[in-house]
Amino acid sequence: MVTTSQKLVISGYYGFRNSGDEAVLKSILTALEEESHRSNVTIEPIVLSGDPESTTSMYGVRSVHRMKLKEVRDAIKESDGLISGGGSLLQDATGLKSIPYYLGVIKLAQWLKKPTFIYAQGIGPVNRKMFNPMIRSVFKACNYVSVRDEQSAEYLRGLGLQWNQIHVVPDPVMGLPLPEVQAEEVSSVAVNAQGASVHTKLPVIGVSVRFWESDRKELTAIAAGLKKLCSKKAVHLRFMPFHLPIDEQASRFVMEMLGDLGNKGSEVSITKDLTDPQLMLQEVSNCDVVIGMRLHSLIYAASQYVPPVGISYDPKIDQFMLRLDSETVGSTDALDGDKLAKTVANLLDQRSQWLKEHEEGITELKQEAKVPAQQIIKYLGRKG
Repeated sequence: MVTTSQKLVISGYYGFRNSGDEAVLKSILTALEEESHRSNVTIEPIVLSGDPESTTSMYGVRSVHRMKLKEVRDAIKESDGLISGGGSLLQDATGLKSIPYYLGVIKLAQWLKKPTFIYAQGIGPVNRKMFNPMIRSVFKACNYVSVRDEQSAEYLRGLGLQWNQIHVVPDPVMGLPLPEVQAEEVSSVAVNAQGASVHTKLPVIGVSVRFWESDRKELTAIAAGLKKLCSKKAVHLRFMPFHLPIDEQASRFVMEMLGDLGNKGSEVSITKDLTDPQLMLQEVSNCDVVIGMRLHSLIYAASQYVPPVGISYDPKIDQFMLRLDSETVGSTDALDGDKLAKTVANLLDQRSQWLKEHEEGITELKQEAKVPAQQIIKYLGRKG
């Protein structure tokens, strides 16, 4: 069997110190590498990044700056195809630039006669109708389309894509493996508010927060819920900023409201400068429950069979929890601290029952997360 080498450009929100998006990239790279070992296709990735040096250093792959058009064009021109994904790339909730940028990269590849693949994207919200024909035109010309939830598929079907043109798969991060390091190496990055290392035998509650509401009422409610929990049960609250530095600021905002919980026997700590997605995954795996506003904090938790408690600021949070046959504990504009405390306490007491109910479904999701890589490698193998 002759082995062929294929260069693939990978486009996404990479190089911005966001652990969730970095986990998407690592998951895609890992899945492609694993699948290439089972085929006659060797993949040479070229990643479009906001920080090419960091991306190359972290993943050992070639990277070019995502905003330098000549570098992007040259990379696509010499490639054998383009992957766009995953994550929530095509949405206009955070501004008007994302959709034109990501569609533009795909369209450039199509103009250059390169096959294009949509890798487990979450589409939307798309509030401006002017984007619909653009998305329809680009996606209909793609060689493979996969989305991470049924709502994204329904949106694309509404644009005219056929049901058999769209694969609904889990977020790629469901398939991310743990790093090949010892747990104690990772736990050393957890420090308390004073910078001292924390090692504890208490139940560990992971907490991933972000700023969202202008009056910070969601963070105030989270702090109230955590204080209520600690009044009933001694725990270790481990804050895990997923997008640096802004999530660290949000974490410390909540930590300040908690005050001193030491007299109740609880601990509070925060991970420091943790950007490697697999090291963050290891942190999450050490938790007993994870409270998350960031989508990928919940995906990390589920992938490691840790009960996630979702707080919704975006429909993608609700959609992921539904895939686990679960619901969010509340939303950022309507969160009850007492309900949060009760939900976490119940999961701590009934974790074995939760695992019994969800283990099989999670294992299936972890396997299904590899499907896009399998389909892309299969296409490239036929093409080669």
